[in-house]
Amino acid sequence: PEDVFDAVYSVHVKGAFLLCQAAVPRMNDGGSIVIMSSVAGVRGDPGVYGYITAKHAQVGLMRCLAKELAPRRIRVNTLHPGPVSNAFQGAVEADLGGIIGRDGTEFFNGIIPLGRHAEPEEIARSALYLASDQSSFTTGSTLMVDGGMSA
Repeated sequence: PEDVFDAVYSVHVKGAFLLCQAAVPRMNDGGSIVIMSSVAGVRGDPGVYGYITAKHAQVGLMRCLAKELAPRRIRVNTLHPGPVSNAFQGAVEADLGGIIGRDGTEFFNGIIPLGRHAEPEEIARSALYLASDQSSFTTGSTLMVDGGMSA
């Protein structure tokens, strides 16, 4: 439904835009913005139009900001986790299991080349990398932390 599409787009795209709009004027020259996206930001899957198009739009936003803010040495990147072991993903997989008639977690693990979900700490370490000076020459990039799901 259109209202769901609009709500999802508003949270994921407009939310990221408004956060950057508020943060950038307060940032000194130098620094990093990490937009949390998803493996969905580089995939196309049937039936999840709002979420997937919103995550693709985050990549476009990031690329525009990366070029715009580079003269100020502000780096902008997106982080793209795949399925993560947490309660939210568990609920998604329970719903999916009811739809597809098999275990949702096993389904996802079957399409992840590393065969498992990420742990929250693995995503956090990747975000810290992008936020840190260790990634000082990284801007306009999509960091996939998805166990190979996007390969």
